Amino acid sequence: MDLAYIPSPSTGVINLGPIPLRGYAFCIIIGVFVAVWYGNKRWIARGGTAGTVADIAVWAVPFGLVGGRLYHVITDYQLYFSEGENWVDAFKIWEGGLGIWGAIALGAVGAWIGCRRRGIPLPAYADTIAPGIAFAQAIGRWGNWFNQELYGRETDLPWALKITESANREAGYYHPTFLYESLWCIGVAVLVIWADRRFKLGHGRAFALYVAAYCAGRVWTEYLRVDEAHHILGLRLNVWTAIIVFVLAVLYMAISARIRPGREEIVEPKAAKDTAAKSEDADETDAPKNGPKDGESEDAAPDTDTDTSDEDENEDVEHGADNGAGSAAKS
Repeated sequence: MDLAYIPSPSTGVINLGPIPLRGYAFCIIIGVFVAVWYGNKRWIARGGTAGTVADIAVWAVPFGLVGGRLYHVITDYQLYFSEGENWVDAFKIWEGGLGIWGAIALGAVGAWIGCRRRGIPLPAYADTIAPGIAFAQAIGRWGNWFNQELYGRETDLPWALKITESANREAGYYHPTFLYESLWCIGVAVLVIWADRRFKLGHGRAFALYVAAYCAGRVWTEYLRVDEAHHILGLRLNVWTAIIVFVLAVLYMAISARIRPGREEIVEPKAAKDTAAKSEDADETDAPKNGPKDGESEDAAPDTDTDTSDEDENEDVEHGADNGAGSAAKS
């Protein structure tokens, strides 16, 4: 008798009338929105303008989806181009199959195009969006739960994932590697946020930290998986990819810290110019502080000429009195 386990959904699709709502696609979409929303908050905090992250995501997200699918199809080509398989299935992205390595690589190309159009340095944008990407991966992994895919070896642990039988899987209780990786990605996001605040990471080092931390976790979750994969020297292809990318990310952090220490002071030149222009306008507005106050005319200000004329009138009166007294004496 099984005391505890994680159930799998009976179906990965909910039909809203004629519109099918697929759990896998829904998780991907939510993940993208979370990444853009949180990235926008971090971008504004670094001196950028609201909406810039979303504008660049318009380029990065489609490129990332294409790159993720290409990586999956190329590395698992036997699923689509072997005898008896239908190559058209390679385009059915909603059925699962996105390689994070291809998604990040080609997504970076799309982000570079978007950054170039706005005159923004790509490393600063990558540092800002890095934790959001990790959160998006944590959410997106639940799409594998809907599709009952990418689970690990059989286990009797109380958090085992129950898999139902189908044409390409056997019923049983397996390691929920989707859950392991989801929790790991949340930890990666928290790590990057903390390190970025503590050490003021810049010039792409926060993004490199995210990549290195994710790869470290991907090695052991990949090791648990039992789905079909190509092997090189006894290790799954994705394990080798994670090791190589981890080393490259660590090297980048070390070299970048030596060549370009510190963090970018300006991440969006246009926003910096607008802020400077507003400051100048405010200074000009506050400049005439010694003039007449509102509601007062210039005539209301103290007039030194009036005092002088009063003194002149007093002198005339005194002279007039003296002249009068002299005339009276002569008479």
